[in-house]
Amino acid sequence: MRQRLFSLLLGLLLLNILPAQPAADLLLSGPMVGYCEMREALLWVQTNGPAQVHFEYTAGPGSPVFKTPTYVTGAAEAYTARLIADQVKPGTRYTYQLFINNVEVSRPYPLTFQTPPLWSFRTDPPEMKIALGSCAYINDEPYDRPGTPYGGDYRIFESIQRAQPDMMLWLGDNNYLREADWFSRTGIIHRYTHSRAVPEMQALLASTANYAIWDDHDYGPNDSDYTYRDKKETLRAFQLFWGNPSYGLPGEGGITSSFVWGDAEFFLLDNRYFRDPNRKPGVRTILGESQLQWLLDALVSSNATFKFVCIGGQVVNDAAEFENYARIAPAERTRMLETITDAGIRNVIFLTGDRHHSELSLYEDEGVKIYDFTASPLTSGPHDASDEANTLRVEGSHVGIRNYGIMEISGPRTARALRFSLYDTDGKALWSHEIKAE
Repeated sequence: MRQRLFSLLLGLLLLNILPAQPAADLLLSGPMVGYCEMREALLWVQTNGPAQVHFEYTAGPGSPVFKTPTYVTGAAEAYTARLIADQVKPGTRYTYQLFINNVEVSRPYPLTFQTPPLWSFRTDPPEMKIALGSCAYINDEPYDRPGTPYGGDYRIFESIQRAQPDMMLWLGDNNYLREADWFSRTGIIHRYTHSRAVPEMQALLASTANYAIWDDHDYGPNDSDYTYRDKKETLRAFQLFWGNPSYGLPGEGGITSSFVWGDAEFFLLDNRYFRDPNRKPGVRTILGESQLQWLLDALVSSNATFKFVCIGGQVVNDAAEFENYARIAPAERTRMLETITDAGIRNVIFLTGDRHHSELSLYEDEGVKIYDFTASPLTSGPHDASDEANTLRVEGSHVGIRNYGIMEISGPRTARALRFSLYDTDGKALWSHEIKAE
């Protein structure tokens, strides 16, 4: 408390002695909508220097206008602020405004968020539209490999925003730490800041709930594992730049979390913080025993119609390639799939990224179906893996260009349906596949 009070007083002092700067010039990235619950939502922003920030929000004309607390951004938190809108009601859409140094900073796109509905015992569950993607490489020439730029087509974020999803799931490699970034807080914060500031991304961040996991590139070096020296620094950066409802299981560290929206439950997994090295002999783990057992118990416990497990690398794909579960931790993969099928847990869908191609895979045993919807890449270099020996790939689902996924849940409580779709950079539909809840 004393340290926080000191920081606040120092920030106010700096604001008084620094030359006046137009409020709009102080905005670096955002605003962004983080998690949205029935009774509160998180709003995020980053400034480029010390500033007082707050948000005001309302359900519409004639409705009360509420205000978040004011926060003074500072270098210790990369000039980010995560403020809670705690005067909201379930199932309501709000518009909001950003204020920097008590001056409204308008944006040329909608600033809006919505809270999940209170539907149980009242109505059918809500329809939902969920966007997802992974592998967002943002070019930074001084630190990139020489040659053709690896990233591109940033307009894909504008295409996703035009689809007006209820949420966006960022499935890892949401930025790419370069060699110069790996071993210093300065480098890590630079990378997170640089990637977040892409102009084409801002409207998407500002108008839908954003949830994220990480994979190797936003966690540390390529194919990194629990031995990475600066994982606590990247964990702190992840916490500063995203707005998940929680980070890590009690006493465990990492980014594991979960949330519920409608009749869907989402499990946000950490496939790096506890992971064994890929070249370790013998039996390896990706999730670590505590996280794995938590996931399996949580799936058994869940009352949700659809149970979405978000993890960086592919799980169902049975080709022992690259960092697929089938290659790195086959015994752990078997334990996961067998526990789900033995317990008769229905409608489990893994949501994965990493691979720089997209596809839908289906594992079936004892009448239980488990899907794996891979959506990759957003802006990184794509890869054609159509000849990979994934015997569980749904025919016609492979996509080897930049793309994003959309999932749509619809139907009455007793007949829910889930439609998987993939779209190219410009929002052109590539394929769709619908399943019925079991």
